[in-house]
Amino acid sequence: MTIRLGVVMDPIEHVTYKKDSTLAMLWAAAERNWEISYMTTADLYISGGQARSSAQALRVFKDPAHFYELDSRVDIALGDLDVILMRKDPPFDNEFLYATHILELAETQGVWVVNRPRSLRDCNEKLFALQFPQCGPVHLVSRDQARLRAFHAEHGDVIMKPLDGMGGSSIFRLKPDDANVGVILETLTNHGQTTIMAQVYLPEIRDGDKRILLIDGEPVPYCLARIPAKGETRGNLAAGGTGRAQALSDADRRIAAEVGPVAREKGLLFVGLDVIGDSLTEINVTSPTCIREIDTQFGTDIGGQLMDCIAAKLAAGKHRS
Repeated sequence: MTIRLGVVMDPIEHVTYKKDSTLAMLWAAAERNWEISYMTTADLYISGGQARSSAQALRVFKDPAHFYELDSRVDIALGDLDVILMRKDPPFDNEFLYATHILELAETQGVWVVNRPRSLRDCNEKLFALQFPQCGPVHLVSRDQARLRAFHAEHGDVIMKPLDGMGGSSIFRLKPDDANVGVILETLTNHGQTTIMAQVYLPEIRDGDKRILLIDGEPVPYCLARIPAKGETRGNLAAGGTGRAQALSDADRRIAAEVGPVAREKGLLFVGLDVIGDSLTEINVTSPTCIREIDTQFGTDIGGQLMDCIAAKLAAGKHRS
């Protein structure tokens, strides 16, 4: 039986062909002859208590000059699909929140959503990592500027960042003698109105901010170490970092073993762990990336692994658990 796959993503015409991870997933689905329905969050709606969408049949190709084709729009009940990939990038704003509510209703009407919408709401990518304090650096979450100043004064070299950023945006390193502590805290906390995170600076960032991918709680054997550009603190590729794929270390596997069962229990089928040295710093659940870079450097097929996992769970009915 052909699997009917929906994908909710950012506008496909704006994706970066050479590195987009959602494309890798869609290529794998196409190779398995799955039917793909393309949607953006703006297409989702509820009518008469039913989760629905304006959707377009999608075909994808491994051709940078012509990597997709879309058919005319049709109106569909989301519950008629077998599985939906929720791959909308942050920011996690109200529209993202509303989309998770629509998709959660769709779940009750028969479709499996990857990742589970309720867990997308519950598992903030910065705060979820703090559920594993044995794996992470010393940290503080607060909007109190005096408390944040005291953390900086105690630890000297720290990172301050918002709780809703992506791609390394608005991440600041504050050294012991930093003259900009006040303005940075005022900006990040919006003068005490917005909660942020502080973490002790990890000098191991020079060796890369590692992205470890989990499929149904199990780690892919290779990760991508994102090496900061010269003069940069951030390793994010979006911030100019370069990616070096490498085998997981023993410490990487220990962290994955701690997080994997919890992610699986929460219905987070595809997850990205951010690890600096031996410390877990974030758990990405919305639209984890780095598939393409690892595939290119190690000949893996991570999108295919994910699709095979989805197919197996659909066939066994385990996606309902």
